Amino acid sequence: MSGMCCAVPDGLKYTQSHEWVKLHEDGVATVGITDHAQDHLGEVVFVELPETGAQVSAGGSFGNVESVKATSDVNSPISGEVVEINSKLSETPGLINTSPYEDGWMIKVKPSSPAEADGLLDAAKYTKHREEEDAH
Repeated sequence: MSGMCCAVPDGLKYTQSHEWVKLHEDGVATVGITDHAQDHLGEVVFVELPETGAQVSAGGSFGNVESVKATSDVNSPISGEVVEINSKLSETPGLINTSPYEDGWMIKVKPSSPAEADGLLDAAKYTKHREEEDAH
């Protein structure tokens, strides 16, 4: 597992459990799993997502990702209402592997408390967290 495996784009916020969130100017936030998470999982074969209108809470599971190796819960970085899900993932779950930050996004949330994102990690802190975790 090389330290070079994984992209960590600036401008996103990250959780210690390897999810990312991007807050948009229209007040909606996009959520997905990081490059590091998909790299650990291996080839993603199935994604379970919530229904539109579901409530998610910060740190709470909203779905799971099944790979050839394991099934992993995905936690929401922020609380709010699911306003859109990435329906492409039901047909093409591998988008999470090939494009975790773009085409492989998972849900869009209308945050009930956008300030929650302030408590998340920025790219530099997430990279440091990931390196420390991989060192163990």
